[in-house]
Amino acid sequence: MKRVLITGAASGLGRALALRFAQEGADICIADINREGSEETLKLIGEAGGSGWIAHLDVRVPEQWEALRNDVEERWQGLDVLVNNAGVATGDRVDAGEWDWWEWIIDINLKGVALGCRTFTPLMKKQNSGYIMNTASLAGLMILPSMASYNVTKAGVIALSETMYYELHAYNIKVTALCPGFFRTNLNKTMKTSDPSMLKFVDKVFEKSELDASEVADAAYKSLMKGEMICNPHPIGRKAVFVKKYLGWLFRWKVKQASFDLRRREEEAKKRA
Repeated sequence: MKRVLITGAASGLGRALALRFAQEGADICIADINREGSEETLKLIGEAGGSGWIAHLDVRVPEQWEALRNDVEERWQGLDVLVNNAGVATGDRVDAGEWDWWEWIIDINLKGVALGCRTFTPLMKKQNSGYIMNTASLAGLMILPSMASYNVTKAGVIALSETMYYELHAYNIKVTALCPGFFRTNLNKTMKTSDPSMLKFVDKVFEKSELDASEVADAAYKSLMKGEMICNPHPIGRKAVFVKKYLGWLFRWKVKQASFDLRRREEEAKKRA
């Protein structure tokens, strides 16, 4: 039975990942700040064939990570899979929104992932085995406008994961960066933005997504077990990365055209103000 720790497992993709591991009979630690959601996930894990327990964790707090590591060592004497999934979203140009939002998203999306890796990598090195998945985003590969702080954190998670992929190879530890595009989840519910049209855009894209959370989780599980460095589960996302890599001129032209739309929207907003 695999011992699996998943942050942000009280809802959304984290819950879907927990249920995917539960199908394999895993014992799962639901690490989240949402107690009610965690209890719902725990019930669903049991129904899916797994078992689990709940740990309160704010991924921004080093002391809570240390306490969780102690609990894991006492309960499991080791850890097979760490999924750093907890995350939030912002949607603004680099000069818009509140600076506090930058600190908020960096603390959770980037520093929270790094803290998880630093906390449990020594344990996996000692046992000479393990799997680590860090939830990034297609946004970290594509770097589109109007998502400055979000892009920064997700690109950072990809860089961290790639670094670890090579650093930990000699210890038989596999590391994967999960890079999904938009899919139907609850990430937009806590999204911070000063642009109301951004929320409308995200809601529209979510509705049209070709994958749901369970399908992303299934692709993520298979990629992690194969030891792939990058998991890009969306077919349209893989096409986009191909265009950026091999048809860079076309990608740059399209994104530059989008900048004129952003300017128009910004000037219209100033006129209404």
